[in-house]
Amino acid sequence: MTGEVNLTPVFVRLKLSLLRNGLRQSGGRRAAYIVSAVVVVSFGALQLLGLIALHGNTHALPVVALLVAVLALGWAVMPLFFPSGDETLDPTRLVMLPLRPRPLVRALLAASLVGIGPLFTLLMLAGSVIAVAHGGAAYAVGVLAVVLGLLVCVALARAVAAANIRLLTSRKGRDLAVLSGLVIAVGAQLVNFGAQHLGSAGLSQLDPVAEVLKWVPPASAIGAVDSVSNGSYGVAALQLALSVAALILLLAVWSRHLTRLMTSPDGSTLQAAEPAARERTTGSLARLLPSGRTGTVMERSLRYIWRDPKTKAAWVTSLAIGLIVPVINALQGTGSIYFACFAAGMLGIQMYNQFGQDTSAFWMVATTISSA
Repeated sequence: MTGEVNLTPVFVRLKLSLLRNGLRQSGGRRAAYIVSAVVVVSFGALQLLGLIALHGNTHALPVVALLVAVLALGWAVMPLFFPSGDETLDPTRLVMLPLRPRPLVRALLAASLVGIGPLFTLLMLAGSVIAVAHGGAAYAVGVLAVVLGLLVCVALARAVAAANIRLLTSRKGRDLAVLSGLVIAVGAQLVNFGAQHLGSAGLSQLDPVAEVLKWVPPASAIGAVDSVSNGSYGVAALQLALSVAALILLLAVWSRHLTRLMTSPDGSTLQAAEPAARERTTGSLARLLPSGRTGTVMERSLRYIWRDPKTKAAWVTSLAIGLIVPVINALQGTGSIYFACFAAGMLGIQMYNQFGQDTSAFWMVATTISSA
């Protein structure tokens, strides 16, 4: 009987093959990948230099603890908005293969370490360790902290993706991906506001946050480096143990979802029993609208706000910006009562593009009416 095949090198080669074949598909995709790689690596290198320059600063720990926490948050939400960015995120493609969950988890975890994202995370974690480490023991613990931090981030992304993969590959998942730009815009505004506040109040405002985040994995691994630098070896051991426990928990959750995905059928493919034909009743929305063709068109437009991804994204973006602009200006001390009308103005501008939202459907309706 032959021994069990080691899946890890197989999946690493598979990930490299997927990247290589994806770049061969078109010149535009190759150019986009190269540009994104150069931008990410350049930004990561600059951040690394900035973190190295932070070495010895009294506020180094608060900065790096917040940085690592935001980094982990990014790993958690990216699979929700960009599920197609990594083809190995979808384990349902491996359902027909005789694979066991535990070797599969190890192989997919190793394959997840290949890419631009893990490289950027590695640069950030290495810079964070250098910023807070003092002494040989701290740097030795820092090597373990970098490995733990990277594995926790990757396992977190994989666990989130495995738990939601069937949602993400459905229509609702694609609707969620449409809103990714809105989340990025909101996050950029929050980062901008936070940077302005820290610029005026100083980095000491982050000290209370660091006291909490240094016990939250994976930032606790970086906190362990700072604890070793201060001679608190017991505290450092506890912080490392928290990161190890978080990694084990995430791997267990990931393995559980993998087992369920590999052994249970997709509920979206199971046809529910068709209920008996029922007479269509008028909904509460239709009763509030005028009768006739006008009410029908109004009901259709209102229903499309929720059902059409493009229309939904436009409405959510308008409402979110209409909320963000007044709040941000009020927090900055430049608020005005007129900003309360910002959302209404955004929606009003959007209504000018109503026919643009309908695209060819508008002309189909117009032709039908004119020929009736």
